Amino acid sequence: MKKKMLLLNTTVLLGLGGVLSTPAYASTIQDMESQKSQIQNERQDVQSNIKAASDELTRLQAEQDQMKAQLERLTIAEEENNKKAQKTEADIKETSKQVEQLEKEIKLLQEKLEKRNDILKDRARSLQESGGNVEYLQVLLGSSSFGDFVDRALAVSTIVDADRGILKETKNMQDELKTKQADVKSKLASLEDMKAELDEMTVQLAAQKKQKDALAKELKDKESKNEELKASLQSKDSSLANEQSTLEQNIKDQKAAEEAARKAAEQAAKEAAKKAAEQAQKAVAAPAEKADSSSAKAEAPKASSNDVAPTSAPAPKASNVVTVGNRWIGNSAYVFGGGRSQSDISHGLFDCSSFVHWAYSQVGVNLGPLGSVSTETLKHAGTQVSSSQMQPGDLVFFDTYKKDGHVGIYVGGGKFIGAQSSTGVAIANMSSGYWKQKFNGRVVRI
Repeated sequence: MKKKMLLLNTTVLLGLGGVLSTPAYASTIQDMESQKSQIQNERQDVQSNIKAASDELTRLQAEQDQMKAQLERLTIAEEENNKKAQKTEADIKETSKQVEQLEKEIKLLQEKLEKRNDILKDRARSLQESGGNVEYLQVLLGSSSFGDFVDRALAVSTIVDADRGILKETKNMQDELKTKQADVKSKLASLEDMKAELDEMTVQLAAQKKQKDALAKELKDKESKNEELKASLQSKDSSLANEQSTLEQNIKDQKAAEEAARKAAEQAAKEAAKKAAEQAQKAVAAPAEKADSSSAKAEAPKASSNDVAPTSAPAPKASNVVTVGNRWIGNSAYVFGGGRSQSDISHGLFDCSSFVHWAYSQVGVNLGPLGSVSTETLKHAGTQVSSSQMQPGDLVFFDTYKKDGHVGIYVGGGKFIGAQSSTGVAIANMSSGYWKQKFNGRVVRI
């Protein structure tokens, strides 16, 4: 009897195991889970590339905006310098006319002076030949009375004094005209030097603008290609997301079907077991023995948390006059006479002296009225020191279109920062090349 009962139970268990074993479902779900995992990994790579493309687009757009702003500054600088060049050219023409007029006046005075010299020479020659001035003696000896003699003598004396006074006056006028002529010629030379510098500056600005236009086009092309790449990656990610969603739905459906089959198998097994038990009861006439099933409780892992203390960014270091102008490097343009209004400063439009004035104002040092600042005022703004004692923060001067025509702030290492016509605000090397040749040794400590 026990053998028959054991055989029956074994048969029931084997039947239940056969019903619950679904290798076809397990294989299909496993394949789909594996495929889903592959798609998720591929999506992670694609999304990483999308983020990289987005970051690159952001960088390119920022660079494009910066380039656009610099091109606008260069356009303004070019227009302003062209205006100043035209005005300087007009001043040169006007000054040239003044020089020509003064030269004409000098020539006329010179001719008058030469005529008077000829008259005096003739009188001197007559005096030498006759032992006295014949003409004057004839005038005096031809008098009819003593009173007439006195009148004639006074007239002769007046004529002689008049000759002497006119000659002296003519000579003084000639000297004065020559002085004016020298001053005007000096002004003319200065204007011509300034015009030459403005012309060169215009050429440099045009070259910068051309170079930046080409770079802006290159950046735009990169931006377009990057946008295409990003769009392609987003399309691929969308396609993969659809595949993943379809797989997840299929897995869900398959698991639901498997769960339904499992429950059906359990129900069938229960019914079969019940029927088998009833048959066994009848066969052995013994009470059926119920089997208790125990369920294992899964212990949920305890969650642990790690608190991260917030970090605070270090406080920015206070700028000094040597580094305060770095913000304008690549973001400024040189304008002759610029930087003397808030609008110019806001747009980064400086000349050399206004930049120095602005830099020192940022560290609380006033170098005089902004409207009248120049290299001439700056060279008297502090103490003259030897170039061998030069240290960061000192003003350094260069002879460009005139004596002390350019100024910058020494930063150390044989370099200075200043607003240069070819670059705008930039750090330049004064220990070799162009600026070494132009450095005149003047160093002013503020």
